[in-house]
Order: sequence, then structure tokens, then C-alpha cells
Amino acid sequence: MPRSANPVAPEAERALVVAVDLREPGRPLEPELAEFEALIDAAGATRVGRIVQRLPKIDPATLVGSGKAREIATVAEELGATKLFVFNDLRPRQRTSLEKIFSIPIVDRTMVILDIFAQRARSREGKLQVELAQLRHRQANLIGSSEALSRLGGGVGTRGPGETKLEADRRKIAARVSLLREQLEDVRRARATRRGKDAAEPLVALVGYTNVGKSSLLNRLAGSGASGAFVADQPFATLDPTLRRVYLGPERFVRLADTVGFITELPKELVAAFRATLEELSGADVLLHVLDASNPDWPRQRASVDAILEELELGAKPVLLAFNKIDARPPDALPLPAGAFAISARTGEGIDALRDAIAQRLDGVPARR
Repeated sequence: MPRSANPVAPEAERALVVAVDLREPGRPLEPELAEFEALIDAAGATRVGRIVQRLPKIDPATLVGSGKAREIATVAEELGATKLFVFNDLRPRQRTSLEKIFSIPIVDRTMVILDIFAQRARSREGKLQVELAQLRHRQANLIGSSEALSRLGGGVGTRGPGETKLEADRRKIAARVSLLREQLEDVRRARATRRGKDAAEPLVALVGYTNVGKSSLLNRLAGSGASGAFVADQPFATLDPTLRRVYLGPERFVRLADTVGFITELPKELVAAFRATLEELSGADVLLHVLDASNPDWPRQRASVDAILEELELGAKPVLLAFNKIDARPPDALPLPAGAFAISARTGEGIDALRDAIAQRLDGVPARR
């Protein structure tokens, strides 16, 4: 029989969500847990249940305690879950202990984010960056797993006499990491060359939490004549940097760059792997920090973005605050900070005022040569 032209899509993973709530002062669990569940949805899984364990501290061996872990394993079987999604990042020892209790795969928050990035990467650079981040995460968690590293490409030699499987896996990962670093360094040099050639006009970089509407704002500022950046109501919809030329006034243009969205405690492997892309921010004359005015959790999201900018040594850059989605802001919302711009990329509200503010902020920027 001829093979079907439309093969059946694989069935979605049935996700059981597990979280430990430490009841940290000033950091309620619910907003971040809801965000984690949105990431699971974006990864393509179907949620079938949620279990929250409230503890004074994380159990160092099994995260939730051995008795609770066995209880969760029973619930997972009853719900027909095919994968356990753990909100808290797992240490290697905890993962090993849980794998002895559960018969289904276990993934934590970092792994979910890495998986989404892997799905969304389109350019060669993006794919290199994501693979590097995945391998660095695997390096940090490789403590004796016997699972074959079948997804790694290219051979790097054979095992020596008496070499263990773990040692061979570590060596194979290290070799691949070294190659990826070399390739990304080539990308960085090429980007720096292009940046030098195109640097006649000032550069404004969009930064912000994931899913606040940065790409929509880029499209609105660039106008209908520009090819639009991809927009979707989901976390990390776009990964690759996008650059557009934006009109600010008579004989005045600016280059506007959109970069990957941030998230609370963005995995350090991703920050490191995407450092070449984020170098676009280091060359910016002004950072346009976009926030979601309709989200009551915007203060935490703002603090998360500021922390990442500090980590990237960009805390001293001039910043304009733009609160997007003002048209969806609830009546009882928190007041916006003084000097912030209330805008809507969807309706165009406040866009002219923001455009004028960008031009004024750039008035003191020396002309590029």
C-alpha cells in the first residue's frame, strides 16, 4: 500500500504538573506556576493534573519527600500521565531518585524552556545556540545516566580501554560544545562586521518579558510598509533577532532591534548560549523596555528583566518604559510608574508620543561614523 501523504501527528504528552511551594515572602507561587503551565501548553503538552506540595524547605533527595513522591507516582498512573513536569529545577541527585520511583519521563522548568527554544529556533544561529544550551544543561546534570546520547551528531572517536559509559558521554558532549562555541564565535564576528557597516543610524533595542508584545510593537513602529515580525500569543514566539528601520520624523530614522524575550530566572545555559545575539543590546543607544500593562504581575516581570540586564552589564543603558496592552488594562490595575508611556501596539494608542520620546532621548546621542 502507498504511504499516506498526511501521516498521523503524534499524540500530545499528558502532563502532570508538580510544584513545591516554599511560601517565600514577597514571591507567591501562583503567578510563576501559572506561567510554567503556559510554557507546558506552548511546548505542546496537555495538562491532566496539578499537585502542589507545601514545604518549609526542599527535600534534598527527592524534592517532595519519598512518601509524597510515591503518592504522586500513583496519581500519575491513575490520570494516565505520560510525563511529569516539575516546576522546581531538579538537582542531579533528585532526578536520579525520582527516576527510580516514576515510570514516566521527568522534566523540570529549565528543560521545558530549552524544549520550547528548540522547537522555535529557525535560523542556523538560533539552532546552534539552543543546542549549546541543551548540552551545557546536560553536562551539569550528567551523573551516570545510561541513556545513549543518540541526538548528538558526529563521531568524536572511540572509547579507550576501561573507559566508562559516563566518561565517554562527557567526552562526547565536551567535543560537541567546543565545536558549537567555535561556530558561534564565527557568527559573532560576522554580526560585529555587519553592525559596523550598518551603524550610521542610532540603534534602539526592544527588551522585555516574554509575551508582552514586543514584536507587535516593532511592527507598529516600523509601519505597514515593513515586512512584519512574527507575532503569536504564546511565550517565546520568536527567538531570532529582528532589525527594522523606523521613521521618527523629517529626515530622521532609527534602527529598531527586537531580541528574545526574558523570563524569571532565565536558565543560565540560555543566557550564556544567546550572549552573541544579546550583544545587539550592548550596541544600543537606548533600551525600550516593554511591559504588559494588563498583567497585574508586571512588577515582578520588570524586576526579572532588570536583573538579566544587570547580569549582561547593561544596567547603565538609557531606558524608556513602555506599558503595552493599555487597552486591556483592568480598572483596578496598579498605577504606572512616573515617566512611563502607556501604549497599545494593537490600537496605536500612545505610539506617536512614544516615537517622539525616542527621538528626544536620541537628541544627545553623537552621530555614528
